[in-house]
Amino acid sequence: MNNIIYENKKIIPSKIVCVGRNYLEHIKELGNVKADEMIIFSKPNSSISKELYFFSEDTRYEGELCFLIKNKKIAGLGFGLDLTKEQEQKKSPNLPWERSKAFDGAAVFSDFVPFEGDIKKIYLELHINNILVQVSAYELMIYKPFEILSEIQTFMSFEDGDIIMSGTPKGVGSYKIKDIFLGKIFYEDKLLVEASWEVKARA
Repeated sequence: MNNIIYENKKIIPSKIVCVGRNYLEHIKELGNVKADEMIIFSKPNSSISKELYFFSEDTRYEGELCFLIKNKKIAGLGFGLDLTKEQEQKKSPNLPWERSKAFDGAAVFSDFVPFEGDIKKIYLELHINNILVQVSAYELMIYKPFEILSEIQTFMSFEDGDIIMSGTPKGVGSYKIKDIFLGKIFYEDKLLVEASWEVKARA
């Protein structure tokens, strides 16, 4: 089973629960329509990776604020990349998305850190090759973190160590081998999480 790091310890998530189309500007940039209700899909443990691999020219990155669950509550924060095979997704735009989003290596995570502050004050930045390409903040989300948690729990139970990926803001795109990704999460002006990856070819 694949693991993530939380408080410098290995944790094995049983699943990753994701929210789709949670930012209006991202919906617009892909030419999609805002859904009438929250879009929720899952990635299996087998999709987790600490490395960022190149899969195809149409695979795009999506930087996301990620929340680690413990005792059925948000306990930690991490940076995540929801990798998406664009052509596969276009084959099934109205779901399911497993072929385009749940493949091995499709969920790349930083380490996770504990969090107990005001969730309204966190925001995310993604830089690629020293260029800022994505910014995410609480006020830009259609569905807020606690609303997401509550909705998922109406039909699915969380195990300790499970992860919520809360959706991506505008600025998604394709990438290539040797690109350098730098993901950051801030609390107000304090850096909480930072992770970098150099895109690798798959063996």
